[in-house]
Amino acid sequence: MQTSEYKSSDYWRDGFAFPIDVLTAEEAQSIRAELEAIEASPPADLTRPLAKYLRTNVHIVLPTVAKLARHPKIVDIVKQTLGPDLLCWGAEFFTKEAHTNKVVTWHQDLTYWGIGHGDQEVTAWIALSPATEASGCMKFVPGSHTNEILPHVDTFDENNLLSRGQEMAVKVDEADAVPVVLMPGQMSLHHGRMFHASGPNVSDDRRMGLVIRYITPEMKQQNAGRDYAMPICGDDPYRHFEYIPDPESAFSPASLALYDEVMAEHAKIMTQGAEKTVAIYS
Repeated sequence: MQTSEYKSSDYWRDGFAFPIDVLTAEEAQSIRAELEAIEASPPADLTRPLAKYLRTNVHIVLPTVAKLARHPKIVDIVKQTLGPDLLCWGAEFFTKEAHTNKVVTWHQDLTYWGIGHGDQEVTAWIALSPATEASGCMKFVPGSHTNEILPHVDTFDENNLLSRGQEMAVKVDEADAVPVVLMPGQMSLHHGRMFHASGPNVSDDRRMGLVIRYITPEMKQQNAGRDYAMPICGDDPYRHFEYIPDPESAFSPASLALYDEVMAEHAKIMTQGAEKTVAIYS
């Protein structure tokens, strides 16, 4: 479906919507080029591996991502889905290298986030390169968001791109899955209880996406004392989250210090119950 055809009723029925045109192919390529330039020449003063900054809460340190989280076309679609009051709870680049066996097992996003299991969250996944069945695009099970959070197990499998190698402890019939094929500049939306996964990338190109997680202000962190979000639009009478300012420049000293502060709190949330070290938060 195109942007003009987006219907929130379809999203609430299926738990997802795609493809939604939000960027031009040239805009997507520009973001990809910026990311790959940073990868080729990382800042020298980082205290963590660059991959960790890119993989979680990258909106804290990269102005391009913070700006994109407020892109009018993206925000308009999310407002149609969740309403006029929005915060950005997280953002990350999700890259699956060419010719890799890396996969994402069947899971539900809201399992470990600590912000509840309700309907006030949506994940926007914006393609920066072709996301096809060959490159390991996401797969959704229509209507699965109507389930509660089901039991998950931590595998810590080295070929699993999830932080804990988490996997639903129930069998998912692959025949029920819908491949989420996206071209650069297109977006999908999915619900936090959606059953989703992705396979290996057997193509000749990297599968690159930018993930932005939007919530409404009434959501609240339940597993830790503090949590953080970036205001996007509308009102927030609750102030359940400490506000994240836009970074003044890429990997500025102030944004790096804030990043460490946020990650210290998120480590408490995301590693609860884990029997091994969760590397991305270590």
